[in-house]
Amino acid sequence: MPDGFSAGDTAFVFICAALVMLMTPGLAFFYGGMVRVKSTLNMLVMSFISLAIVSVLWVLYGYSLAFGPDAGAGLIGNLDFLGMRGIGLNDLTGTIPVTAFSAFQLMFAIITPALISGAVADRTKFAAWGLFVALWVTVVYFPVAHWVFFFDGGNGGWLGDRNGVIDFAGGTAVHINAGVAGLALCLVLGKRIGFKKDPMRPHSLPLVMLGSGLLWFGWFGFNAGSALAANGVAGMAFINTQVATAAAVLGWLAYERIKHGAFTTLGAASGAVAGLVAITPACGSVSPLGSIAIGVIAGVACAAAVSLKYKLGYDDSLDVVGVHLVGGVIGSLLIGVFATGHVGQTAQGLLYGGGFEQLGKQAMGVVAVGAYSFVLSWLLAVAIQKTIGFRVSEEVEVSGIDQAEHAESAYDFTAVGASVARPVSTPAPVTATARKTEVDA
Repeated sequence: MPDGFSAGDTAFVFICAALVMLMTPGLAFFYGGMVRVKSTLNMLVMSFISLAIVSVLWVLYGYSLAFGPDAGAGLIGNLDFLGMRGIGLNDLTGTIPVTAFSAFQLMFAIITPALISGAVADRTKFAAWGLFVALWVTVVYFPVAHWVFFFDGGNGGWLGDRNGVIDFAGGTAVHINAGVAGLALCLVLGKRIGFKKDPMRPHSLPLVMLGSGLLWFGWFGFNAGSALAANGVAGMAFINTQVATAAAVLGWLAYERIKHGAFTTLGAASGAVAGLVAITPACGSVSPLGSIAIGVIAGVACAAAVSLKYKLGYDDSLDVVGVHLVGGVIGSLLIGVFATGHVGQTAQGLLYGGGFEQLGKQAMGVVAVGAYSFVLSWLLAVAIQKTIGFRVSEEVEVSGIDQAEHAESAYDFTAVGASVARPVSTPAPVTATARKTEVDA
């Protein structure tokens, strides 16, 4: 083994990479439970296809564009590592092999486009979605990952390494990036049939809770693993992730109770995700007390933001904009307020004597990533819509996208009905549950 290699750190990063991979199926369950019965399978596989497409592209050229030596001005990596060539088994990133680092970062690249899918649930052609994922990670995610995550002694990415924007685990590159892209797709594809008129309630809240639990579990790998070593920074990121998420759940539920008069399971699950999103960029630079503050602010703000789609008229099916964009912006900006200067980075926020300098840098990162992602995502969506078509037909949307796109359905009730023997003259009773299923479907 080369000098500086740590077996412990390497094992830690591999475990964290596996946890991040688990987040994509967790997201599939979270989104899958939130849609209506007729769209469940389509929602699940929109996340799963990202695992397939992005993994292949990452090896072909994605890793090279994101983490290859800078090709100029901190905007993009060069093509030295096409097909992962030129990477030796003993080459290190810090104390871990480059191959371990690449595997860890691959999982980030996979889940980011999967996050976007919730914004356009119920109305997207599957082939068009797959094409969008391939194009989007190529022209949006890989360059932005280079801007934010590639460090080379001041000669790396133009946001993180050259201008001091802090993003420990992906508030800008992952969540703002995906949230803004989701907004662009909503505007291009238009509203679902029946938006604001028909009930579009989640068909399975247990699936939603399962998905949010898997996301919470996997997020420890997402955040703590970004330290790239089993050290004190990873430990602080771990505890910050836990307490911020817990505080966000409480903040969301408190807002929901005051505003709507009830504590809902959907609110608890959504609050957890909002807290996870907000603490992602900040977990390596703030204290646990700062993390609690970030969580509460994110929980309340995201709960309020999800209703904006009804006021502003864009149909963000599963609140990607309200949770990921708003949560990502909150977490990224609040680094400029709560960064202590002695956790993982030396930069200090406003409350710790750093003035407005870091807050200004964070705002620059938010605006740069948001603007770039929106413009490119909108152009890609328009191009696909005008060529192969991005949205399914009205007939398919009404009858059910699962059968039309996948020739399957998530739930088969025929076997249950056939197993119950009833006299021919006695009609089957219509239960409240059955009636609700028909309405939701």
